[in-house]
Amino acid sequence: MAQPETAQDASEAAAQSGSFIEADPNLSDNESTYSSLASTGGSTSISSSVRDYAFENGRRYHKFREGRYNFPNDDLEQEREDMKHAMFLAACGDKLHYAPIGPNPNRVIDIGTGTGIWAVEMGDTYPSADVLGVDLSPIQPHWVPPNVRFVVDDAEDQWLHPSNHFDLVHARNMTYAIKDYPKLMDQAMRCLSPGGWIEFQELDYIVRSDDGSIPEDWGLKKFIKAIGEGLENLGLDLHRAEKLADEARAAGFVNVETKCMKIPIGTWPKNKLLKTVGAYTQALVLDGLQQGGYGPLCRGMGWTRDEVEVFLTGVRKSVWDSKIHSYYQLYMVYGQKPKA
Repeated sequence: MAQPETAQDASEAAAQSGSFIEADPNLSDNESTYSSLASTGGSTSISSSVRDYAFENGRRYHKFREGRYNFPNDDLEQEREDMKHAMFLAACGDKLHYAPIGPNPNRVIDIGTGTGIWAVEMGDTYPSADVLGVDLSPIQPHWVPPNVRFVVDDAEDQWLHPSNHFDLVHARNMTYAIKDYPKLMDQAMRCLSPGGWIEFQELDYIVRSDDGSIPEDWGLKKFIKAIGEGLENLGLDLHRAEKLADEARAAGFVNVETKCMKIPIGTWPKNKLLKTVGAYTQALVLDGLQQGGYGPLCRGMGWTRDEVEVFLTGVRKSVWDSKIHSYYQLYMVYGQKPKA
């Protein structure tokens, strides 16, 4: 079946399948949520009036709460985000999560859902669960499992969800987007059911090597340093991943666990799985230099587009250097709301 091209087409398709699709009438165009309000088929269409975008340095960005997120949301970036999802699954043995939520969770929320790929796969894996994806950009697919829906919203605003509502609050690749993690954790604590779980899956963007093969002037190392400084000027901490476990405990979560694994950059590992993960990561780095550079370097450091492009030329060469045995660290941090 062809996918609908417009909101009207989506509504007509939904009517034919017995589903009813509607945007929330109480919100303005720039604040609309979009969701499937009922469904009877195997898939449900979603529509939204939040379709405006901002353009900067030749890349497309979100318009709702313009400037809150410093990275693009165009097709190239969406493809990269889906590749990053594949890399995470390869590194984690196809696990979507580590928190022990049991076989029949009721409600799951995905903070910064992006293309929605994690939420969709969670919906397929757990038919019992209502899965909600939240993002500033309406870039999620039009056809999703009937237990999955998406909302355009800012996760750092006050949550309007009821207390004791979710079984899992999930966030991935958000350290360069969330400014106030203690506030986010406090809101998650209130909205989680007793015994519910919060989970963060985050790369620590510090390039490391166990054999000392990274020179001080290595291009990617300089790039990460500049990006970190730019994001710091914008109120963000690129290297927050290793702090999340302590912050979760400070927020009152118990049974906090951290799993840490090496994510190679390049195909230098001898291990077949790590070589595959490294190939994904190298492609992600190379494809993401421009998208990752413009926001932090232009907005945060005051660089011009030409200055960024000249800088990236040397960075690309460094990433291809097979003599450098570099890696990131991936942190999987999860903790539980007390049952009492």
